[in-house]
Amino acid sequence: MTRTLRLALLASTVLAGSAAAQDVTLTIESWRNDDLQIWQDTIIPAFEAANPGIGVVFAPTAPAEYNAILNSKLDAGSAGDLITCRPFDASLELFNSDKLADLTDLAAMENFSDVAKSAWQTDDGAATFCVPLASVIHGFMYNRTAFDELGLEPPATMDEFYTLLDAIQEDGTYIPMAMGSADQWEAATMGYQNIGPTFWKGEEGRRGLIAGEQSLTDEGWVEPFRHLARWGAYLGEGFEAQTYPDSQNLFTLGRAAIYPAGSWEIGVFTPQIDGAFEMGAFPPPVLAEGDTCYISDHTDIALGLNAASPNADAARTFLEWVGSAEFATLYANALPGFFSLNSAPVEMEDPLAQEFVGWRETCEPTIRSTYQILSRGTPNLENETWNASANVLAGTETPEDAAARLQEGLASWYEPQQ
Repeated sequence: MTRTLRLALLASTVLAGSAAAQDVTLTIESWRNDDLQIWQDTIIPAFEAANPGIGVVFAPTAPAEYNAILNSKLDAGSAGDLITCRPFDASLELFNSDKLADLTDLAAMENFSDVAKSAWQTDDGAATFCVPLASVIHGFMYNRTAFDELGLEPPATMDEFYTLLDAIQEDGTYIPMAMGSADQWEAATMGYQNIGPTFWKGEEGRRGLIAGEQSLTDEGWVEPFRHLARWGAYLGEGFEAQTYPDSQNLFTLGRAAIYPAGSWEIGVFTPQIDGAFEMGAFPPPVLAEGDTCYISDHTDIALGLNAASPNADAARTFLEWVGSAEFATLYANALPGFFSLNSAPVEMEDPLAQEFVGWRETCEPTIRSTYQILSRGTPNLENETWNASANVLAGTETPEDAAARLQEGLASWYEPQQ
């Protein structure tokens, strides 16, 4: 081998090594181990194709173990570059302990509303530390085939809602609505938090409660309980002992006509029903025609930057892409029922998912009232609201007594309510 050829080969080897050294591999920590294949097959390849030199590995942990394992990794300095963020206090604690970087200056943050970012901000909104990925939307699923058989239409107002339930009840073919009170969270999450924003006027009421300007004994907070008390007549025999899976089965087996729902059920119900009947959805009814429609468009999942990541620049490049319209479309269609929080419109391929997300065009969004700040103390307002909602649904506690108990508990530790 000539000296010239040897030098040429050495030079090419050095250059190749230098190029390889510039390549970065980012690791994503997440509790969503059920969507590993989607990240590997769809999301990551799209990013890597547009960003040569930056590789991405999705490394999830079992959901129940995620918080503990993530905290251990962060303390040990072995956590991935990108951290999947739970909403509100768990992620806020990581930020306050300097485990998550401040992403307020990320250009992509301009693509998200204040409501979308609220789950991953400091209490004063001054700093945002995770890029919102998706929310879940509350409303009502219904058996469209059953509605067609009975000549029924989805309701727009509360009066129409109860007229509809009465008609289904009178016909007797179907249980009007599937919900139980055994698993208390179901009554609160798909009941009280579903219709409640209509009465407390979404963000106006939620923020008023945090500020101490409203009380849980105000009419806007008691009235949703009064409606839950009415629901008991339409839930079928033995609903008091009915679990969440029982409710799901009643609907997917075609025995119940309406299901108070979270959009996450879309991906669960579609294969179970498998064409046995057609599903539809309608938003929480308004009080009167012409009133503002409110929906719980609840912030669920986001992505942050490990403050100790040695690959911060590459990670920020990835997060800018996560905040893009391209990512929003990929993610929302790969996981129907988990909706992009990006302000850019996303064309949904799943027709039922499109119905849910279409409500954003006509309804004011809010999040569950108990999630921000108000469940940091003891008694925990979120858990107490589960119990109160189940009691009211089952008729073992009056709406007024339930509201008074919740208010007393909140005021016992939360200074703005004292």
